[in-house]
Amino acid sequence: MESPHARTQHSPAVAVPLAHESARAHVSGTATYIDDIPEIKGTLHAAPILSTVARGKLRGVDVAAALAMPGVRDVVLARDIPGDPVLATFVHDEPVFAQGEVNHVGQVIGLVVADTVMDARRAARKVVLDIEPLPAILTPREAHAQQSYVLPPVTVRRGDADAALARSKRRLQGQFEVGGQEHFYLEGQVAYAIPKEQRGWHVHSSTQHPGEVQHWVAHALGIENNAVTVECRRMGGGFGGKETQAGHLAVWAALAAHKCGRPVKMRLDRDDDFLVTGKRHPFAYDWEAGFDDSGLLTALKVKMYANCGFSADLSGPVADRAIFHTDNAYFLSDVEIVSYRCRTNVQSHTAFRGFGGPQGVILIEAILGNIARTLALDPLDVRKRNLYGVAERNVTHYQMKVEDNILAPLIARLEEHSRYRERRGRIAAWNAKSPVIKRGLAITPVKFGISFTATLFNQAGALVHVYTDGSVQVNHGGTEMGQGLNTKIAQLVADELGVPFERVRSTAADTSKVPNASATAASSGTDLNGRAAQYAARNVRDNLAAFVAGLDNCGAGAVGFSRGQVITPANTRSFDEVVKAAYANRIQLWSHGFYRTPKIHYDKTTLTGRPFYYFAYGAACSEVAVDTLTGESRVLAVDILHDVGTPVNPAIDIGQIEGGFIQGVGWLTTEQLVWNDKGVLTTHAPSTYKIPTSGDVPPHFDVQLWPEANREDNVGGSKAVGEPPFMLAISVWEAIREAVAQARGDGRPVQMDAPATAENVLKALGA
Repeated sequence: MESPHARTQHSPAVAVPLAHESARAHVSGTATYIDDIPEIKGTLHAAPILSTVARGKLRGVDVAAALAMPGVRDVVLARDIPGDPVLATFVHDEPVFAQGEVNHVGQVIGLVVADTVMDARRAARKVVLDIEPLPAILTPREAHAQQSYVLPPVTVRRGDADAALARSKRRLQGQFEVGGQEHFYLEGQVAYAIPKEQRGWHVHSSTQHPGEVQHWVAHALGIENNAVTVECRRMGGGFGGKETQAGHLAVWAALAAHKCGRPVKMRLDRDDDFLVTGKRHPFAYDWEAGFDDSGLLTALKVKMYANCGFSADLSGPVADRAIFHTDNAYFLSDVEIVSYRCRTNVQSHTAFRGFGGPQGVILIEAILGNIARTLALDPLDVRKRNLYGVAERNVTHYQMKVEDNILAPLIARLEEHSRYRERRGRIAAWNAKSPVIKRGLAITPVKFGISFTATLFNQAGALVHVYTDGSVQVNHGGTEMGQGLNTKIAQLVADELGVPFERVRSTAADTSKVPNASATAASSGTDLNGRAAQYAARNVRDNLAAFVAGLDNCGAGAVGFSRGQVITPANTRSFDEVVKAAYANRIQLWSHGFYRTPKIHYDKTTLTGRPFYYFAYGAACSEVAVDTLTGESRVLAVDILHDVGTPVNPAIDIGQIEGGFIQGVGWLTTEQLVWNDKGVLTTHAPSTYKIPTSGDVPPHFDVQLWPEANREDNVGGSKAVGEPPFMLAISVWEAIREAVAQARGDGRPVQMDAPATAENVLKALGA
């Protein structure tokens, strides 16, 4: 059987750094986002009524003052829901609107609907809430102490960790915490719900998962899925924050439109977006490790406390993936991991780039860094000592064999390219002479599993239409959020049909075209939807090949498609000419494609099996400077070597690596979420919540791609790139810890919570 990417090895579109298909529209301001769609006459606007208490009994909602405000049309509360008052989540534990009780500051109790968005927002602030406060749980350790969980705890074991700890020559234990992260997408949460004839609905939603929005809206309205069409041309960023939580906006807008009988748009302002929506899960950890004099891990016991917020959302699979990635790049012989999914009275935390993986990876990297400092060894040598092997020590703690391991040669190449040993010596000399500014250097790797851990989501569909003028349109179940998915898929389709990239147009994700599509998440957008689109294009190509073979009396296999031409041993015709002739002969010029990821299987009760199709690898070398008087830090230089297989679009992939890394640096240095003792998120705007800017990009920032195709049979020989580079930023956090260790000079482990804000760095320096 022909390899699915054999035909694209010398092709004009795939593996070429083409510009993003919407780049010109982005920079010219003509790319349409939901708030740019011309509003239908009679459109109303909704604004949320928010809880001001972290936990309490909701005794009453007085809307009289709001209804008296100019332009106000109505108020929507839980009693106005015609369908299920609980959202159609997997756990079925989150109300559409709070009723009877509130569970976090910012929980939506209802909506005010008005002629303009500002009328609605002003009126929402006039609603008077009668809430009797109750004791709130605000931290995961507090939740664990009270046995407050959104889901039962999960334990994964291999070997006997207790016995191995008892046998270990050396032991080390510790605690630390890593904070959450606000998605801070440029386009906030927004939906536009339009009632149609015969109880039908058309919903424009800024969502990574149109199919789930369709299901949630239908569920809340008490109608069937086929009555709801959800469309998303593009998002202005998602990062996981629009995987489930875009559904809330769509449901709320649809309920308002249902009650008022008119189209309703709902767009959160930035402050409300912060207060209403969930973040990356903050984690707390207790750990104990056994090791020998070379730094080799001999035992590991871990307790993870995931701060899930007030409902489950995606906390189960997020916490599962944290377990899966506790090994990162390292073999764990005897290990026990207990994961607690803690219910707290804050926003319901959700997916974020890496989906729990970063919270697992940072733990093992922190442990290895502490072991190295305890033994006075180079942390890189300790990391290399613990790497997965190729022929042995190559099975994960969840019983998946690591078959495509390139970590050792990849790290060795980065170590040489970045001049790690030489720079480490220079930094030691600098630190010896510099009493205030201390530098640190670290290399950390990543091994990230690619696939949805929920096996059923690893499927995709696509449609390819060839029109009679030879132009091509592709539609698929994935969503475009700036990551270049539509560009890559257009490249794959162009090469499959042998036409120029410019002849292929990607269209909006639409539940009426490709049904039941999975979320664009888990870094699998191109893997799934690209292969489905490739199969759809191949079906059309095969139809055309059979037709031309009949004309030229040759086998269909002898018909080639390249650079807008169709070539046989007897003739060369333009693609457009062949398409016209095929249509005249009633040959089908459109087709669907379907793909499901092979080889994967996994027992969700034991968390064992093969949850991932393959692993993506990478490593980063980061150098930082730390001011020991103020705690401020700066990233001076970064070298990255990352594994993307054979890239469908190397420019887009490098952009994803750069962006993911810098976003990870933000998580670990400046992006601190702070809830006060009343449960109020006090960092709810750019004035108090600091994401990285262009000024935070290091002066030296070099990204190289590992030159090897995916060893698994993936589309175009590529590998996923959306999430794995995020975890390379842990090298910055480790470099800061190394600088702190150099400043202290006491040879003890560095206990420092993340993010490494100036305050946390100063605490670590004084510990």
